[in-house]
Amino acid sequence: MGKIITIGEILVEIMAMETGNGFKTAIPLIGPFASGAPAIFIDQVAKLGQPCGIISAVGQDDFGALNVERLRRDGVDVSAIGMHPTAATGSAFVRYRPDGNRDFIFNIKHSACSAIGLTPEAEKLIETANHLHIMGSALVSEGIISLIRAAIAHIKAKGGTISFDPNIRKEIFELPGMRAALDHALQNTDLFMPSGPEILLFSKAADEKEAIAELLDRGIKAIVVKRGANGASYFDSAGEAFAPAFKVDEVDPTGAGDSFGAAFVTCWLRGMEPRKALIIANATGARAVGVKGPMEGTSTMAEIEAFLAKHRETA
Repeated sequence: MGKIITIGEILVEIMAMETGNGFKTAIPLIGPFASGAPAIFIDQVAKLGQPCGIISAVGQDDFGALNVERLRRDGVDVSAIGMHPTAATGSAFVRYRPDGNRDFIFNIKHSACSAIGLTPEAEKLIETANHLHIMGSALVSEGIISLIRAAIAHIKAKGGTISFDPNIRKEIFELPGMRAALDHALQNTDLFMPSGPEILLFSKAADEKEAIAELLDRGIKAIVVKRGANGASYFDSAGEAFAPAFKVDEVDPTGAGDSFGAAFVTCWLRGMEPRKALIIANATGARAVGVKGPMEGTSTMAEIEAFLAKHRETA
């Protein structure tokens, strides 16, 4: 099987236990939980039995150890996770608003993640990879952007493939260099995975249908549009497919999109029929939202199959 790698932030997430707006008063919190969009993605890939690894950095602290131990236990190649001698592991504090939206306070850019770069360990991991998954949330520094560009060039040169999930939060969209980095990633993408209206950020089109046609014409092989509770759609030059979402009780939405993406990319690389891959990815995302903690809901294929069997019985 081909080896999937990703590049970007590893952090801990600490979450408010009650809904509200902001962090201006003392409130009960729960955590730390292993987190970071690329870390959640690659953990889910590993749980599906696919060879995989991540290039990142953590501090020499308990938060870093928590993450590295979790990823290693689940089967991720952690050889290219650097240990920063002075900077702390990244963190995110999360508050859930009454309307369901979330507010984040990030410490990523000035954390150990700022040291992510093309180390000898990173070069070695890239050499073993056949597929690179890029997440927009990782494009927060010139060092990481340069590393991703180098990885794209190397993997493309040997016939590998690229998937790209923009995953753009309002807190990072206006960072210097972000737009150029996103555009470069898109130019090299084989599988594009935006969330709903996010696709319009990468096209001159006024609606989704036109945007999909434009992007496919530009050379992207396949597009998956994530629609949350409304399911997910797949498009390529041969046609399209759709799979509805599963109805589940939502406990914590964090990480569901990353888990969905990991499941779809893995199935896509294995040559699975698109609609079946969407169903498995939707099930993976649905299981993820049912657990508190961004990485706590990642699933094995056996757990996904059991979930699907249960929902077939109750349909």
